[in-house]
Amino acid sequence: MGQPWAVGTAEAAPARLPLVLTALWAAAVGLELAYVLVLGPGPPPLGPLARTLQVALAAFQLLNLLGNVGLFLRSDPSIRGVMLAGRGLGQGWAYCYQCQSQVPPRSGHCSTCRICILRRDHHCRLLGLCVGFRNYRPFLCLLLHGAGVLLHASVLLGPALAALLRAHTPLHTAALLLLPWLMLLTGRVSLAQFALAFVTDTCVAGALLCGAGLLFHGMLLLRGQTTWEWARGQHAYNLGPFHNLQAALGPRWVLVWLWPFLASPLPGDGITFQTAADVGLMAS
Repeated sequence: MGQPWAVGTAEAAPARLPLVLTALWAAAVGLELAYVLVLGPGPPPLGPLARTLQVALAAFQLLNLLGNVGLFLRSDPSIRGVMLAGRGLGQGWAYCYQCQSQVPPRSGHCSTCRICILRRDHHCRLLGLCVGFRNYRPFLCLLLHGAGVLLHASVLLGPALAALLRAHTPLHTAALLLLPWLMLLTGRVSLAQFALAFVTDTCVAGALLCGAGLLFHGMLLLRGQTTWEWARGQHAYNLGPFHNLQAALGPRWVLVWLWPFLASPLPGDGITFQTAADVGLMAS
């Protein structure tokens, strides 16, 4: 029957290259933003109160972003070290030949992480880790605050980019926004101008990507589905929007969006899940 529980192995360690590349991109955004605000055209003209609110908002966004990144990476979503013996084997369970272990319903093997993930949703390519039962909440908060930080950075870089674009023809402007690398390689813009256009473009694109991901996963959250279940039209675990929010975010599901370290323990264990049929039986 294989192992009754999963044990940590060296082959289960996920690759960290995507995380390194994402960190380098974030550092490039931060350096470009610092250059524009300190040495470049400077921040948009603001009054003392507006500037204070701007700084407070940026600090709030960054604390939430970094806190949720830390929680996401520290929360192991896999079956590694989880006792699985005697937990209703055969009732929707499957056998994973790669892990040589029984795995519970809603779990699945990730070929990149090389281990089965509890309530597996998908593998995050940007952070190099699967999204599952234990790190779904920080992942959702990451999407929210990632979109906020990138949108904020776009607003701060916007005036400098607008001033640069006004100094050129419409054709040059369109080429700089759509093909900044080509403009740099052909010598049409300086390295500083390229960096400003490229970083602003990626911030806007990243904010749109995070916003779209938040809308999609918000829909799944309210339906009590994973991405895998949504793709196959499965609704067995839909307990209604309120109970679905509590199941994924804990009892303080309203407040966890505001602070990553707020205690909001999840009601389940990632192994057994209440189904819509169970709720119907209890109601009857």
